[in-house]
Parts: sequence; structure tokens; C-alpha cells
Amino acid sequence: MTSRRWIVVAAAFLAAPLLAGCGAGFDATTNKPYAPNEAQALIENGAYGTRGIQIPQAFILGPDSGAQLAWRGSAPIYLNILNTAGTPDTLEAVSAGTMGTVKVTAPIQLPSHQLVNTGKPTPQIMLEAIPKSLRGGESIKLDLQFANAGIVSLNVPVVTRSREFKDYPPAPNATAAPTPTPTPSASASEEAH
Repeated sequence: MTSRRWIVVAAAFLAAPLLAGCGAGFDATTNKPYAPNEAQALIENGAYGTRGIQIPQAFILGPDSGAQLAWRGSAPIYLNILNTAGTPDTLEAVSAGTMGTVKVTAPIQLPSHQLVNTGKPTPQIMLEAIPKSLRGGESIKLDLQFANAGIVSLNVPVVTRSREFKDYPPAPNATAAPTPTPTPSASASEEAH
């Protein structure tokens, strides 16, 4: 085999993994955005939702990135709830087991076929007396008590107040993120210039 053929064969061999990666197209798993704010999908009998309740988005707003929610602190719970039943329903209460108490300011009315956001204009649900510090990335099981649908349970992520969540009001009792301080070597090199 001539050296020219070896070069062509070697180039094809090395290009194969790159071309295979390009073949995944726009639907590649690596092209999908990761959304930590998506709650557990409620699937019952092969259909989305349970007993007429769909919760397409749920998260607990944690501290700023690098900070933490203080022990015994509180955090707002944000839910988007869609009642697909033919009759109105009401979210009456929420519990978080051993992860604190949940305060619902007033029963949340859920008209039929209308998306309700429990956090706008202000959060209506607060997780209080959290028994340990939270930094974001944790998941807390919530039991939602509806007047008609009964109890719906789901695991809800604690997200940091960054990226798409940076404009939300900060969680009460959150400690500040540490501010970076220059190292002596960095200061000395800056002064030398």
C-alpha cells in the first residue's frame, strides 16, 4: 500500500467519530437544555397528570449561587398547576414531611383548564423551619392536598437563585455568597504592571 493510501485510510478512520457525532443532529441528547426546575412528571395509567392535576413546573427557590439557606430558615415554593378536570379544585395544604412546615397563605383556587402560578405576584407557599442548611441541588418530597384530587406527591428540586432564577426575590434568611478576595500573589503581579 502506498503512503498516500495510508494517509487517506488514517484520515477516514480518525474522521469517523466526528462525523458520527454530527449525525445526531439537533435532537441530540447533548443539545437538550437541562432544566432543574422541572418537577417529577405526574404519570398515571400511561397519561400525563394524576386525577386531573398537572404540575408542569415546580421548584423551591434556594440561596444565591455559593450561599446557603440558614438552618431553621424558609424558602418560597413555586408551582405551576393545571387543573384538567371539568370542575374547579382547590389546593388546600402542602406538607414536606421532616423537611419543615409549609405555610399556604390561603387556599389556592384552581379553575378548570387554567394554569395557575402560585408564585406571582408574590409566593403563596413557603417552606419554613428547614431542619438543615440548603445550598441548592437538593430535592424535597412535597405532598399537595387538593379538595377534589386528594393528595398528590412529587419531588421538588431546590434551585439556586442564578441564571433564569436570578430575578426572583431572594429567599428570606439566606446567607450571602462569599466575596472573592485577591490573593497576595495576584495583587503583587497587578502592581508590577
